[in-house]
Amino acid sequence: MTYILGGWQSDFARNWAREGMEIADGFAEALREGLADAQMEPEEIDVGHVGNFVGDLFTGQGLLGGFFALAEPRLDGLPTSRHEAACASGSVALLAAAADIEAGRYGTAAVLGLELMRNVPGQTAAEHLGAAAWTGHEFGDATYLWPRAFSDLTDEYDRRYGLDERHLRRISEINFHNAKANPKAQTRGWSFSNLSFSDDDEANPVIEGRTRKSDCGQVTDGAAMVVLASPERAAEWARRRGVPLESLPRIKGWGHRSAPISYRRKVEASESQPYVFPQVRRAIEDAHARAGLTLEQIDAVETHDCFAMTEYMAIDHLGLTAPGESWKAVEAGDIEKGGRLPINPSGGLIGCGHPVGATGVRMALDAARQVSGQAGDMQVEGARNVQTLNIGGSTTTTVSLVIGV
Repeated sequence: MTYILGGWQSDFARNWAREGMEIADGFAEALREGLADAQMEPEEIDVGHVGNFVGDLFTGQGLLGGFFALAEPRLDGLPTSRHEAACASGSVALLAAAADIEAGRYGTAAVLGLELMRNVPGQTAAEHLGAAAWTGHEFGDATYLWPRAFSDLTDEYDRRYGLDERHLRRISEINFHNAKANPKAQTRGWSFSNLSFSDDDEANPVIEGRTRKSDCGQVTDGAAMVVLASPERAAEWARRRGVPLESLPRIKGWGHRSAPISYRRKVEASESQPYVFPQVRRAIEDAHARAGLTLEQIDAVETHDCFAMTEYMAIDHLGLTAPGESWKAVEAGDIEKGGRLPINPSGGLIGCGHPVGATGVRMALDAARQVSGQAGDMQVEGARNVQTLNIGGSTTTTVSLVIGV
């Protein structure tokens, strides 16, 4: 069992490059603020893990574990490592830290995810992010690779089950609406018209294929950090602060699966199966099994909506509907706040933002706040168990956590 003692998220509306910040500055701020929220001194941290996808390409900087001691001299000598799994980098860092704790190697861990991506032109950013696809072998004719990839997924769902794109527009509308209640969301101040979620080519232009502007997650600068602890260290922490150990959020279950990097290989392999992405389904089921919970006992989900189509896929893979019937949950309002299973009360990647390496950590932090009743205006009433679903590439890497009290 691994406990979450606290953490911090940067304001995803900020543009670090315009502020004159380097990636090291964003790291230092997240480390400082995360430790303060967890009421931990640097000397109380035993190991550090970093989630980051493309710092090397966007900033020319690798070896990000070295920023722990650079930002805080009292962490000189701290064992650290960096983890890369595209958009699931933050979750893989969390899994590694939790494994360290469960193995008894360390009692506490600082897990920090971050990305600086708004320092280059949009086309350059798209090319850098394309490193999570099979380079030189797929989507070479696309201007914007990932909007094209998830347009292809839209086509695949349409071919297998039928699909009404109005349901994709509604998913985006819900996420942007939820982001209004999130004080750290990138889009919280954005305005929309009646045509923003339509097929109007001027108000909601096509980006690639069937992917329109409102369908897309954001290019974001940002960081998120959490402090994890073993039961013994968490009990000590709780005793010093006069709070019951049972009130602290913890990772109850996890799932981690990988598939071939090729998008086409994935969908061809699943042709005769009920789910388009069987490994996504298996990661979700693994998390439920390890937590000893069913979907009916999950109170909310923070899911990977890099595009509206990704969330549409997640809805049926979570088991909220039968395969191919995600539209039923959208139409019934099941995924809205107050619905059967609220999805992305934070606003998700579409509304809150998507600093790639930080996303998995941010999801875990939001889940921890939900189950401890500290989510503010985003709070899902009575939430005790929240699931995360974090995806890297075209579901090449999938990580799902169940966090609860």
